[in-house]
Amino acid sequence: QVQLVESGGGLVQAGGSLRLSCAASGIIVRLNDMGWYRQVPGKQRELVAIITSGGSTNYAESVKGRFTISRDNAKNTVYLQMNSLKPEDTAVYYCNAEFRTITGLRTAWGQGTQVTVSS
Repeated sequence: QVQLVESGGGLVQAGGSLRLSCAASGIIVRLNDMGWYRQVPGKQRELVAIITSGGSTNYAESVKGRFTISRDNAKNTVYLQMNSLKPEDTAVYYCNAEFRTITGLRTAWGQGTQVTVSS
């Protein structure tokens, strides 16, 4: 069974930086798109950034120029570098991955990591 394990969340002041990591483990034939989403209580989960296996990226308008998504395919790991953080970035951040196993195409979510930005 494939698992995604996130790390790197925490409390930071506005203007500060954090780096999130998400490592995929298990029997993976091929790791496709990997992404970061976030959710605040009472709202739907929203896409923050996504990166394809070839390295193409896409960002939510609200984070463009401040966040950078990257991946290390050798480590099956995706990162989210968050700079110039704002209080409105406060949320639980979830990692998501699409991957192929011996039984077919699957997706998985991480357990979530809290990011809190104080003003």
